[in-house]
Amino acid sequence: MSVTQENVVVNGSRGFSPQEIADALRDRIRTGDLKAGDRLPTQADLAEEFGVERGAVRQALRLLQEAGLLTNVSKGSPPRIAAEPTAASDRPQPTMVGLAPRLTEAFSEPNVHIDVLCHTAETLMLALGEPLRQIHEGRLSPRSIEVRILVPSREITLAFPVPVDGSDGDDAVHRRWLSMRNAQGQVLQHNLLALRATHGMDVKVTFRALPFTPPVKLYLLNGEEALFGYYMLTRREEEYGSHTLDMYDILGSQSLLFPFLRQTGERDAAFVEQSQLWFDALWETITTDLALG
Repeated sequence: MSVTQENVVVNGSRGFSPQEIADALRDRIRTGDLKAGDRLPTQADLAEEFGVERGAVRQALRLLQEAGLLTNVSKGSPPRIAAEPTAASDRPQPTMVGLAPRLTEAFSEPNVHIDVLCHTAETLMLALGEPLRQIHEGRLSPRSIEVRILVPSREITLAFPVPVDGSDGDDAVHRRWLSMRNAQGQVLQHNLLALRATHGMDVKVTFRALPFTPPVKLYLLNGEEALFGYYMLTRREEEYGSHTLDMYDILGSQSLLFPFLRQTGERDAAFVEQSQLWFDALWETITTDLALG
C-alpha cells in the first residue's frame, strides 16, 4: 500500500475517506437525525454530498454494516438504520470501525495520553483523521497531546509478514513492511506535531522499537480505556516494485477490537491497569529509541 496524505488531515485540508463518511453517518444515527427503520440516502446522493466516488460510499456503508448499524444492505435499494444502533458500540468491532470514535472521545479531554502497540501505524494514522478534523473545526481543543507508539524494530526477523515459500523474496517483503512503517509513522507524526503551529497545543509524539513481532494490537486511551485485538494472519499477493509478493500477512484494520473500560467494573479496571503496566514496562526496559527513516 502506498501512503498519501489525501485521506488524512494535514493543516486543515482534507478529502473524505470511507471512515470519515461512516463516522458522519454514525453521528447522525446517534443524534437521532437518522432513526431506526429510516432509509439512508442513495449512494449517488451520498457521493454527491461528500464529494467522493461511489466506491468510497460503498466502503463506508460496509463499515456501518459490520458495526451492526445498518440492515437490508443490498445493491437494489438504500439500507435501513438498524434497531437499537447504539448497542453496537458495546460489542467488539473491526479496528477501522471502532477506533476513530474512541479516539475522538479521548481527544475531548484537556490532556490526551495515547499509548499504542502495533505492527505499523497505518490504522492509527487513518483513525486520527476524525479527532484532528474536529480540532481544526474548533469542536475539540485539548491543551496537550502525548502519543507513545511501540512498533517492531527494523533489525529483527519478523514473524510476519513473511514469504509463503520461505526465504525467497524475504528481503522485498521486509523492505515493503519497513517503508510502510516509516511512511505511515512520519505522516502521523507530522499531522500531530502540526497542531503546535496551527493551534498552539503542547504535542509530543515518540516511537520506540520492539525486539519482537507483536501478535496483538493494543490502544490505551487516557489510562481509562484499553482496546485489544488479535492480528489475524492471511495469505495474500501484492505488487511491490518488480516483485509479486506472495506472503503471509495481516490486515490490521479488520482485527476485532475488544473494549475494556476502567469504570465498567473490577474485571475491566484490572485489564486496563495491567495493560498499562505491561506497556510501561516494555517502554522503559527492552525497547530502543527509534528514528523513522
